[in-house]
Amino acid sequence: MKLTKSEENLMEYIWRAKKIFMKDLIESFDEPKPAPTTIATLLKRMQDKGFVAYKTFGNSRQYYPLVSKAQYFSKHVNGIIEQFFDNSALQFASFFTQNGKLSTEELEDLKKIINEQIKKSKQ
Repeated sequence: MKLTKSEENLMEYIWRAKKIFMKDLIESFDEPKPAPTTIATLLKRMQDKGFVAYKTFGNSRQYYPLVSKAQYFSKHVNGIIEQFFDNSALQFASFFTQNGKLSTEELEDLKKIINEQIKKSKQ
């Protein structure tokens, strides 16, 4: 399941904090801050989608992620690969390296990562 842009923005704060109360979430936003009802609605939708849960402390709820950022990103990238690159990670990697505006240093770092993965897969 996918998050909307607004939900992703809110989820970024939750991932960063790991555990956060709604009042702290609202305080995290720049001015103009969103209305508490807007945040509550987003949190409810995210809860229904299985992305967040909460613990109750008196009248307050402390929210925490049920899905890690890496899990979400991985699913998102895999969807892009499936949809736009015929489910070929090789086509995606080729497109990314040719069109990603990577510096020579970044390409060298990527090459090291690939070489390490090749070594691991041979073991």
